[in-house]
Amino acid sequence: MVIIVHGGAGKIENLKKREKIILKTCELGYEVLKNDGSALDSVERAVVELENSPWFNAGTGATLSIEGEAELDAAIMSDDLRAGAVACIKEVKNPILVARKVMEETDHIILSSEGAVRFARLMGFPKYNPVTQRRKKMLEKGIKKLKEGKPPKYLPGLKKFITTELNELNKPEELNELKYGTVGACAIDKKGKLASATSTGGIFMHLPGRVGDTPIIGAGTYACKSGAVSCTGHGECIIKLCLAKTTCDAMKSMKAQKSVNLALKLANRYNCKCGLIGIDKKGNIGVGFNTQGMLCAYIKNGELKHL
Repeated sequence: MVIIVHGGAGKIENLKKREKIILKTCELGYEVLKNDGSALDSVERAVVELENSPWFNAGTGATLSIEGEAELDAAIMSDDLRAGAVACIKEVKNPILVARKVMEETDHIILSSEGAVRFARLMGFPKYNPVTQRRKKMLEKGIKKLKEGKPPKYLPGLKKFITTELNELNKPEELNELKYGTVGACAIDKKGKLASATSTGGIFMHLPGRVGDTPIIGAGTYACKSGAVSCTGHGECIIKLCLAKTTCDAMKSMKAQKSVNLALKLANRYNCKCGLIGIDKKGNIGVGFNTQGMLCAYIKNGELKHL
């Protein structure tokens, strides 16, 4: 039984606080495995815990779009290739739970936007406000810089979309009054079954309707008989490289860490800023990133460690 979780790649603020949450999350996911739970249940439990924390870019406190809304993406997948995902879903507390319902209750893999919201309500998920004051203040600063001609470095074309309405968004009273990187987990259970799950609020100040790598099966999330992978980072580039599946495919002939290293080599070739975690079919773990940092913890042989 092995579980590994990540709290997103990039610059890590409030490190001690986030480390504590990541360690607790890993323990909660492992507890599921110890109690004969499935890998699928384990990664779901871990991601729910991180979605509930305001310190990660998923669920509560997710980053906001340029219009001040939290548009959430999530995906979950097991090694039998069953998968479910939601994209641009709003006003739900735990998008990963909705993603699993998509997998188990529908004939589809991805539901998006308003359709995903309607499905969530049908499945009994109540309306929830995921936007925090901290994220609204970040947006105010971002909008101010954008108006000064300084868009985020990963969204250089954003300045083309400045409008009169957008210029008013730097006023707190004009921001949507809705109630901190990407998170993910991979696990292997007692039966040798593998699963992965990923959840995110996406890139800060993205255009409305933007879908990142997280809900794209094979891009940010993937699991098969060879392994399970969850990615974080610049979603547009991760999508182009199908990074999660590329890593899982490598696990057919090499261990998890070598497979992750191979994927990062590919990412570096295309200047793709990212991080990823993975587990192969023998329970070996792999971790790698080419950003400033990536919070990560794992439990193997009953021992909790963090990176």
